[in-house]
Amino acid sequence: MIVAVVAAMALLSAGALLCVVRLVIGPSLADRIVATDLLLVFLACGVGVYTVSTGRGIYLELMVVVGVLGFLGTVMVARFIERRGA
Repeated sequence: MIVAVVAAMALLSAGALLCVVRLVIGPSLADRIVATDLLLVFLACGVGVYTVSTGRGIYLELMVVVGVLGFLGTVMVARFIERRGA
């Protein structure tokens, strides 16, 4: 179990690092928004892995909050991009 948790956290960290790279060098605003949304997905998955490893269910609420905030943020920025016409 510990090996699986460490492997999952390592893969999630690598994915998050790649998202940060895309966030910094993204050529367009849409690329940065997608990178931010994906970064929040990795964060929620990391919370899920941590929840499984500790066996505490209290972190699942945090995972839901991160998911909802990521979704709402993406929708708001998508509407902004749509209005701006970029």
